Amino acid sequence: MNSDETNKLNKEEEITKECDCHRTKERSEKEYKDLIHRLNRIEGQIRGIRGMVEKQAYCTDILIQVAAVNAALNSFNKVLLAEHIKTCVTRDIREGKEETVDELLRTLQRLMK
Repeated sequence: MNSDETNKLNKEEEITKECDCHRTKERSEKEYKDLIHRLNRIEGQIRGIRGMVEKQAYCTDILIQVAAVNAALNSFNKVLLAEHIKTCVTRDIREGKEETVDELLRTLQRLMK
């Protein structure tokens, strides 16, 4: 193995060590129930759209339901993002973990595509 390959492996190892790929968050019972309730509603809407397709429903009727699902997913994201900022981001900033701001900015950029 040459020195370039060794340097590349070392950098990959550093990134892997820095990556906390198995992060979790304990949510309050209220937050958990709210998120699950929203997801259950969205899941029901998706099943309804599938049923509409199976029953040969008119295209615009399906499109309207798809728009409703998109709105519900956007609402879910807003609730989850707000809670993330109020808890995880705030805590990390107080602990001096400035990289959390960069992570938040990357997340926002991905959400706004």
